[in-house]
Amino acid sequence: MKITQIKITILLLTFELLTLISFATPKKNAEQLEVIYQTVVNGKTRPDGPKSKVLCSATASRSWVESDDKKLLPTVAKETSYVDYSAQKTFQLARFSDGKVIHTPTTFSEYPVFTETGETAVILGYNCKHLKTSLRSNSIDIWYTTELGVKGTPAMGYGIPDGLVLKIVRNGNYEIVATDIKPLKKKDSESILPDHMGESLELSLYKHRITENLITTIPVFNNEQISFGNEIINPTDLESEKTFKYSAGTVILKKVKLPVVPDDTQLFVELHQHSAGDAYDRTGSVFMIPLDKEQSFLDGLRNGTKTMPTIQARNGKSYQGMVANDKFSPLVEIMRFFTSFGIGQFNDKVTVYGQQWEDSTLYKQDVTELLPVLQGERWIGVFIGNYDKGGHRVSLKLKYYPGSMEVSEKPAKRYWTMPLFNTLNVMEMSGQEYGTMFENDSLKVDFEVPSGVKNVQMRYITTGHGGWGGGDEFNQKQNTVILDNQVLFQFTPWRSDCATFRQYNPASGNFWNGVTSSDYSRSGWCPGTATNPVYFPVSNLNPGKHQIKVAIPLGKNEGGSFSSWNVSGVLIGEYK
Repeated sequence: MKITQIKITILLLTFELLTLISFATPKKNAEQLEVIYQTVVNGKTRPDGPKSKVLCSATASRSWVESDDKKLLPTVAKETSYVDYSAQKTFQLARFSDGKVIHTPTTFSEYPVFTETGETAVILGYNCKHLKTSLRSNSIDIWYTTELGVKGTPAMGYGIPDGLVLKIVRNGNYEIVATDIKPLKKKDSESILPDHMGESLELSLYKHRITENLITTIPVFNNEQISFGNEIINPTDLESEKTFKYSAGTVILKKVKLPVVPDDTQLFVELHQHSAGDAYDRTGSVFMIPLDKEQSFLDGLRNGTKTMPTIQARNGKSYQGMVANDKFSPLVEIMRFFTSFGIGQFNDKVTVYGQQWEDSTLYKQDVTELLPVLQGERWIGVFIGNYDKGGHRVSLKLKYYPGSMEVSEKPAKRYWTMPLFNTLNVMEMSGQEYGTMFENDSLKVDFEVPSGVKNVQMRYITTGHGGWGGGDEFNQKQNTVILDNQVLFQFTPWRSDCATFRQYNPASGNFWNGVTSSDYSRSGWCPGTATNPVYFPVSNLNPGKHQIKVAIPLGKNEGGSFSSWNVSGVLIGEYK
């Protein structure tokens, strides 16, 4: 090949290369740029991770996370971040599926303060400056460039540099990195800041609106009174959306329609309670009445304890509606709680130096394992044992939190649940016996397991009662659960942190040594708290008939005082 031809070939290749570079590299001071970012965790790119986009100019930017709207839950708000560099303000904006729009404004001065390190780096061919800052104990590193004549950031919560952010690193292992920069032609340019931003809210309320829209909240009771001897509403029909009262007014009940939700949903029960006259710590229970068999606890509430199946113990007593049989399922206990000493009603009647009383108690507990039985139409109730005409007031909600922002495409699992026993005498004021069958005996339940059941566990709640020095409320007692004559588990319920909740107990007695009644350790409970269930795997539970026993060394009677145990147990599994 001649030298002249070689020169021409080199010139042509150089021209082609320069042409490619000119198309691939944005011109400086472009009017608008679109920047794409990807997520890198521990040095590894997440191909399925969120991809962020920023549309930016010299005076404003817009950033958002790409998503497939068809896959998103309709309750997920679409959020967009805006930065107005001229006004030195940012706007976080949310659009809901019903057309509502809200936003929250923030001034630049409210963001974290940067420290310039003097370090530089080259990212996508552009010289970048390095900034450091911190946000809620997180170390933040930011690299930005001023060579493009535009400004923007994919995560404005970390601060607003005076240029285009190309890389953010949080705590050294989580990165948001620019992968592509594209100039927009004038004909494709658009207004970056929105014309309509909807209702302006302060930041915490803005976030609350977004999360509350995701949660399915079922209000069951609202400030309902639970007291002794007041009006009793005892329906004979199955009317819904109405609160019924039973057992001298100490049980409230309502039929509610609960949502049918995906398996990855998280379920919480939330109960607010305050005294309306009663000064004492009382046993309380949130429960669901199963209607899967010929008889139910609803029959007992309507027609009296004698209409429920009974068991006979060695002590000669009969116990009504406490264990399962072929025709009856006991109550499913959703949450066991204990009222405090007179919170609310007695706040202004008792003064203790340095102590400020709370207005009410909030009991909030994760009960996701009961999700299979808390969907569809259900009877939900609350019991508080008391003999006071003022009693207590409660508000109850069930809250369903989605486990994913996307619509689940997985088939629903088939669950198996079996309520076995519940010795908490919800109908105490109607004569239902206390859980004293453990005296020289054990609680026995015969049950049958269908074929194809796996991953079974027992959800077990236990608390001891007997309010004097020798009573089981104040003495540690081992619970032993026996399956088919083999010990399944042993557990000693005990709470030694009761003094933590002094601010909920204004009417608690103060003793000579500075200890109050509510401070004392107890058998699995404290005044003003909920009792945590315990969970035990039930492996090798073959199809067929089984027997379960609960044994507790019940304390001896002392005069008119006696001990009792409130235990409830549910088996939960799934089909293969």
